[in-house]
Amino acid sequence: MRLEKTPYGGGPREPVRQSEAEGCLTVAIRIPVRIVALVVVVPVRLAWDALVVAGRFLRDTVLRPLGRALFVWPAVGVWRYVLVPLGRGAAWLGSVLLVVPAVWLYRWVLTPVGHALAWAALGIGAGLAAAGRGLYAVGAWLGRYLVVLPAAWLHRWVLTPVGHVLARCGRGLAWCARAVARGLAAVVAGVGTALYWTARILLVLPAVALWRWVLAPVGRGLAVVGRETGDALAHAWRIAGHLSLAVGRGLAALLRWLVADPARWVYRTLLTPAGHLVRDVLWRPLAEASRGAGRAVRRALDAARLSARQARADVRRALFGDPAGKRAVGRGEPSAAGARTLGSSTTALTKD
Repeated sequence: MRLEKTPYGGGPREPVRQSEAEGCLTVAIRIPVRIVALVVVVPVRLAWDALVVAGRFLRDTVLRPLGRALFVWPAVGVWRYVLVPLGRGAAWLGSVLLVVPAVWLYRWVLTPVGHALAWAALGIGAGLAAAGRGLYAVGAWLGRYLVVLPAAWLHRWVLTPVGHVLARCGRGLAWCARAVARGLAAVVAGVGTALYWTARILLVLPAVALWRWVLAPVGRGLAVVGRETGDALAHAWRIAGHLSLAVGRGLAALLRWLVADPARWVYRTLLTPAGHLVRDVLWRPLAEASRGAGRAVRRALDAARLSARQARADVRRALFGDPAGKRAVGRGEPSAAGARTLGSSTTALTKD
């Protein structure tokens, strides 16, 4: 077990309350700010939730179908039936007009010309390299005897003695410059020290005192006010959300009690039996009667059509006679009278 240390001569130490730890200023600011924030935020949250619900309903019922009808479906149709065929046609045309001629030009014109130019460049480069090596040898010999040897003689017999003399003079000048620099450094250090203490006394110390005793306490107070204001607004926003949810549920229950449940009851108890009664008593007999009338009319039309066809055949036969080319041809099959039927027990072989 974990043992907690207790103070000398007493029981376990009581936890420090949040109000005592935060101070009286925080507690004094918190309650009024939360009350004001709650009064201000609750109507805003209710209006916001109402606008959100209305916006979702408008989006699902109006804007989304309208957007699909006005933008998505036309765009899909344009892409599928206009742009894609045009793109395929343009790709085929570009392949025929550009790619195939370019490949042919590269293979049969540019490649042989490039090989010929490369061979010529290699020959010219070899000649230039040989000429360059000769010119480099001549230049090196001339540079050695016209530049290097005279420069070495000048450095050894002229510049070196002059440099030694100038070095001795330079050491003296350097010692004088160091002495002058030390004096100037001491003067600058003294002036800098004086300016430092002057600025510290006149600027730094008052600024530190202003920050420590004025700006820092004011900033802490403003931070406390801002933090409590933000916490109060967040708390009021959460409370307003719960209130808005309760109001919405109450309105939904009221609409269900006043509209949905009565409409459901009317539909179940009145409209559904009435609809079944109308269907069984009125619509089905009417449908059967209409189907019977339709069948009778179709049979009458078929009979009239057959009668008209037979009448035309009789008129044609009376006027022009039977066609000479059409004669009955025996197929060796029994006639309709001599064939076996389902209602007869005799056949063509047992018949007298």
